[in-house]
Amino acid sequence: MSKPNWLTRKRLRQDAFTLGTVLASALLQTYTIQTFMHPANLISGGFTGVAMLLDLLTAQAPLHIDTSLAILALNIPVALLCARGISPRFTMFSCIQVGCTSLFLKVFQFAPLTGDVVLNVAFGGFLGGLASVIALKGSASTGGTDFVALYFSNRFGKSLWQYVFLFNVVVVLIFGAFRGWTYAGYTIVFQFIATKTISTFHTRYERLTLQITTEHAEALLAAYTAHCRHGISCVEGYGGYSHRPFTVMTTVISSYEVKEIVALLKEVDPHVIINIYRSEDFVGGFYRDPIG
Repeated sequence: MSKPNWLTRKRLRQDAFTLGTVLASALLQTYTIQTFMHPANLISGGFTGVAMLLDLLTAQAPLHIDTSLAILALNIPVALLCARGISPRFTMFSCIQVGCTSLFLKVFQFAPLTGDVVLNVAFGGFLGGLASVIALKGSASTGGTDFVALYFSNRFGKSLWQYVFLFNVVVVLIFGAFRGWTYAGYTIVFQFIATKTISTFHTRYERLTLQITTEHAEALLAAYTAHCRHGISCVEGYGGYSHRPFTVMTTVISSYEVKEIVALLKEVDPHVIINIYRSEDFVGGFYRDPIG
């Protein structure tokens, strides 16, 4: 069955918005790296930090691996391995963000604004975190460890963020051993500011339960199952005041999907009632088999 015209138009608008956010995120990330991080000898967390570390370690080697190349080399294999356990749309736009960051690092040359290390750490940490927030607001990410952590969270119901933290600690220790512990200390402060910025402006990858009340269950189910890979349960009921029959549907989704799914449900049934609350834990298959 072909998609309704309104649904196609809405998906195109959502895709255009997400594309705009990942382009803005990639440009801001590039600006942060060149304007604040490189002058202060800082590295970021995740795979971007590993890419910058490889650039540093191979600077005098016969085979130099620059940051832009390393970003692609590290992210693409991980994205391919994790794609089946993550929303394909999320993976695709996250890869666009990563690819654009790699390209922008080659195309643009932003000059440093200040030689003050403290200001570079403060402004760089805030803008680096903001770059991640912009991507997350568009239902994408800056890739790297986000792919791995989200994949294991969805597939096995286990959070890996503590291991991501340990991974970043190891990267910083290696960086400190080669560049100096003073710069390693500045890098820790930089990453702390970036992390606090993300947590302040965006809730990262929580599971949410939607309790959906509607009198148009079949239409909502058709739209939901056509575009979402999560299971959904239905219970029949009737209104205490209206005495009209309705259906209560319950599903568990990721926080990065909530805007898209809520918009889809409201488009099908403008009078739908959706109660959203946090899921403390989830046991079972978070994704059903791929559509089609």
